[in-house]
Amino acid sequence: MDQKDKAERLKRAPVPAPNASPEQAHRLPPGQTLTERFPILHEGEVPDYGDGSTWSLRVFGLVDGERFFTLEDLKNMPRTTVVCDIHCVTRWSKFDTEWEGVRFRDLLAAADIRVSPEARHVMIHADQDYETNVPLEDLMRDDVLLAWGYGGKPLTPKHGWPLRLIVPHLYFWKSAKWVRGIELMKEDRPGYWERRGFHHYADPFREQRFSDDSYYMPEDEWMHNEYD
Repeated sequence: MDQKDKAERLKRAPVPAPNASPEQAHRLPPGQTLTERFPILHEGEVPDYGDGSTWSLRVFGLVDGERFFTLEDLKNMPRTTVVCDIHCVTRWSKFDTEWEGVRFRDLLAAADIRVSPEARHVMIHADQDYETNVPLEDLMRDDVLLAWGYGGKPLTPKHGWPLRLIVPHLYFWKSAKWVRGIELMKEDRPGYWERRGFHHYADPFREQRFSDDSYYMPEDEWMHNEYD
């Protein structure tokens, strides 16, 4: 299926039942349904990084110099555990997910990466040829993590081992799996899904799923995927 056709098909769906208690309702964005499952969605094949020793992260663009980091480098930086709700554009939400990693801002500080004052945007590069754009200001929040662990265990390959981004306040496609590069930029540019009709910012509480109203999202899209 053409990916633009997927975006168009996803937009025209009825809104699902929220499936959240009255006490939880304020945590559930409009058009979402609560699940205990953890659906697995991605484009392309799942990369195999083994124990992570051959993996590296590149930081480049509007910084004082290109830098590379191993997984061990990141694990030697200040560790943080974040418990957060996550919301997928395919209409599922999962509450109280627990992630371990290093905050984005702590990576910059621990590695003494000097970001140009002109930098306002970031492109996250990932396998397989995936990328997504996020404002730099958003990545500096307390709960934004470069995570290698989930639920007290290392990430599984299907959930992004050895490193994935966690940006809880945006739809989950912004939380890219298998992160390989962080590019600091002056001007914004669209990533993989953003070029295919998905919203550039992606606030779930404003239901910013798509770039215009011609797209749709089936309420049961996520239920047809593999899940944990």
